[in-house]
Amino acid sequence: MGTVPIPGDTDDRFVDLPAGPRICYRVEGPADGDPLLLIAGLGLDLTSWPAGMLDGFTGRAFRVVRFDNRDAGRSSRIDAPPPGRVRQLLARPRPDAYDLADMTADTLGLLDHLGIERVHLLGMSMGGMIAQTLAARHPGRVASLTSIFSTTGHRRVGQPAWSTIVRLAKPPARTAGEFVERHLAMLAHIGGTGYPPDEALERTWASALWDRRGDQGSGAPVARQIDAIRASGNRTAELRRITAPTLVVHGDTDRMVHPSGGRATAAAIHGARHVEVPGMGHHIAPGVVDRLVALTTELARSSGALRGEPA
Repeated sequence: MGTVPIPGDTDDRFVDLPAGPRICYRVEGPADGDPLLLIAGLGLDLTSWPAGMLDGFTGRAFRVVRFDNRDAGRSSRIDAPPPGRVRQLLARPRPDAYDLADMTADTLGLLDHLGIERVHLLGMSMGGMIAQTLAARHPGRVASLTSIFSTTGHRRVGQPAWSTIVRLAKPPARTAGEFVERHLAMLAHIGGTGYPPDEALERTWASALWDRRGDQGSGAPVARQIDAIRASGNRTAELRRITAPTLVVHGDTDRMVHPSGGRATAAAIHGARHVEVPGMGHHIAPGVVDRLVALTTELARSSGALRGEPA
C-alpha cells in the first residue's frame, strides 16, 4: 500500500472499454515523455501512489498514467456476486470469477485508448501480477517491467500470513471512521518495521478514498479482486515468456505477500534483477520512494527505450 492526498476529481478522465468496464484514469508529466503506467494493488485506486513518487517520475520526463482497476476507485463495479467468507478463507474462487487476464485486457484497452504502443510498467502487489501478465502476453507492448511486492500465483510461495487472511475476510467497515481505523491497523500489521508510514497522511488518504470509491460499506469489490488472483492460479510458466527487462522489488518483512513470492518471480523471469529491501513491508512508505523511483528509472534507461531526462 502507498498513499497520497487526493487532488480534485476534475483530474479524472474516463474511457468505456469495448469489453465493458468504464475505467477512470489520470495522465501527468510531459506530453512527449516516455509513457510509464502505474498499476495499483488490491482494493487500491489511482490515488494510492505517493506524491513524491509521481513527482520523481514526472521530473525525470516520464509521462505517467495511473488508473483505477475494475472494482476500484471510480471505475466500474462488476455485476457479479462476490465469494463468500468460507470461499475466501479456503482460497476457493467462484467458478464465474473474472481473472487477471480480464484485468490485463482492461489495462491494454486503456493503452490503446491513449495511443500508447509501448510502455514502461510499474505494478504493486496485484498490480504487479497484472503487469506481469501484460508483459508475458503482449511482449511487444512492454519496454520494461517493475514488479513490487508481487508473486507468481504458486501456492507454495508469496502467501499471506494467516493473520492477514483473517483480517481480509472480516466484514467490511460500515462508516468512514471505521474504514480509516481499519486501514491504519492493517498498515501497522503489513507495513514493515524499517519504513514507517506517515500516519497523518494515511488517515487523510483513507478518509478521502471512502468518499471517492462510491461503494461505502461494501466488501464485494475487494472480494472479487481477490477471487481474480486466485482464479488465475499458478502463472510461473507464463512468467518465463517475459522478455522485457525486469526488476523485482520486495521487502523482507511482508505479511501480505511473503518475500518468497518476489524471489520466485525473479527466478521465473529470465535476466530479472531482484532487490529485497530490509525492513520494507507491503507498503510504499516515504522512506522507500526515492529508491523505487531511482531503480525504476535505471531499469527504463538500461532497456534502451528511455529517450532521456531533463538536463
